[in-house]
Amino acid sequence: MIRILTFILITFALSVPTKDEFNNLFINVAKKGSPAVVSIISEKTEKVNDFFFFSPFDPFFDPFGENPHQQERKAQSLGSGVIIDAAKGYIVTNNHVIEDAEEIKVILHDKKELDAQIVGADPLSDLAIIKIATENITQVEFGDSDNLQIGEWVIAIGSPFGLHLNHTVTAGIVSAVGRSDVISKINFENFIQHDAAINPGNSGGALFDLNGDLIGINTAIATDGMSRSNAGVGFAIPINQAKRVIDDLSNGGKVLRGYLGVAIQDLDENKANVLGLKSKEGAFVSMVVKGGPASNAGLIEKDVIVSMNSSPVESSTQLRNDVANMRPGDTVVFSIIRDQLTLSIPVILGTRPDQLSLQNSYRENLFDLIGLVTDNNSDGSGVIIIEINPQSEAYNNNIRKGDIIVEIGRKKISTKQDYDNELLQYKEGDSIMLKVLKDGMSRYEAFLIK
Repeated sequence: MIRILTFILITFALSVPTKDEFNNLFINVAKKGSPAVVSIISEKTEKVNDFFFFSPFDPFFDPFGENPHQQERKAQSLGSGVIIDAAKGYIVTNNHVIEDAEEIKVILHDKKELDAQIVGADPLSDLAIIKIATENITQVEFGDSDNLQIGEWVIAIGSPFGLHLNHTVTAGIVSAVGRSDVISKINFENFIQHDAAINPGNSGGALFDLNGDLIGINTAIATDGMSRSNAGVGFAIPINQAKRVIDDLSNGGKVLRGYLGVAIQDLDENKANVLGLKSKEGAFVSMVVKGGPASNAGLIEKDVIVSMNSSPVESSTQLRNDVANMRPGDTVVFSIIRDQLTLSIPVILGTRPDQLSLQNSYRENLFDLIGLVTDNNSDGSGVIIIEINPQSEAYNNNIRKGDIIVEIGRKKISTKQDYDNELLQYKEGDSIMLKVLKDGMSRYEAFLIK
């Protein structure tokens, strides 16, 4: 027994790194990673008001014209970047570091200063690729951000607060993964949250694991609301997500994303109960774009997507990111739950439209045949208009949000089901007449459906 205990203690002692071994892990990452990290200075012209002279009593003051005292100045911003292709001189950074820049300069680890040009930028992922022309530079080695564990040590290298602090090395742990809705609900976010100290100027810099491999691009910090400095909460774009964007930007300057053509929501307890589901994991389909990939494949509203290519879907954000990471033309097999039955539906993904086109598409699919969004009226009399397309003939004929529809043609409308069923009897080019209640008064409105 004593021999066994002695053996266990010796084995444990040998498995625990010494102080020097532990320190050397960080030292080696700093030595390996720093040469591949750069500082980036972007410069653009800004118009500013000369407030010292600006006055409404100024004889040249025109409140509807240009301010004669408005001046132009050169504004600089500082960020960081990571060399990803030494042969081509490609550097990855954040889009917000170089956005609208008229001139970009890169400062290498050896202090050499070089001009840079933008290869491509993608605001939705906040990533950009810039290019320098030089030799004998060091590129990073990519790690695998999918294998990151909460509590794992990570090391950040960048230029917080200015060039005098470039190549600052800080360390912390992974606090969480899969963080979204940090900067914008529009952006594709799947951040690594960590507590390695990063500050303004670290944007676009590197996040390494203890092997010295790049596992993230530092992008944002959460502050205490009173300052712009670190409060122990930093966010980095996982390198596995960034690779997809980097490939597209490097090979054409434009990111092409997969497109499903649905609006999706997370499942809450109430929706799960109504649908007879035991789990809240999955993505609830709240709208299907007519003529889109999902519609063509047979997905419908109230379907719950629970897996994609046999991988579980835990949330709507995960599904949105996973679809966007696919390429247009890819075939994806979705497992869905419909009426408590599990179905398998293959979908050929389309090309994700730009944000404005996407919003217009969702808006068009939001409205019914006559340009309305309706719901049951609270007192059981008809349906209430909760949204109206301002471009519709209904709007042109004085129908407004808050009006209550109680008749279509000669058919009395009591519920949303009545309304939907009656509207199926009409098509574009037909005339329709509605009986509408507003403030206790009734009226009839008739118009041509266009």
